[in-house]
Amino acid sequence: MPGDSAVCTLGGMTRSLEVELLTRRDCGLCEKAHAALLAVGREVPLRVTLRDVDLDEALLREFHIRVPVVRLGETVLAEGVVTEDALRPALRAVAAP
Repeated sequence: MPGDSAVCTLGGMTRSLEVELLTRRDCGLCEKAHAALLAVGREVPLRVTLRDVDLDEALLREFHIRVPVVRLGETVLAEGVVTEDALRPALRAVAAP
């Protein structure tokens, strides 16, 4: 998982949800959250941006002990132990036409 930021597009549809995964280096929960996003991204089209909170003072102040955090805009969809079961309904609800 990249240390600062990266973008990956998942799912085959043209309209992707822009989600952000706030992470940090050597974070096992962050790796699991990323894997959950990859899995859900096979069902719901996602564009995922990875951001390392330790490289951004504002993010670090707000999310220091809360990572991993999955956000859609400013809305937190999941944090801490992020699972497919938590992400799937939240992302499907937002993606529904």
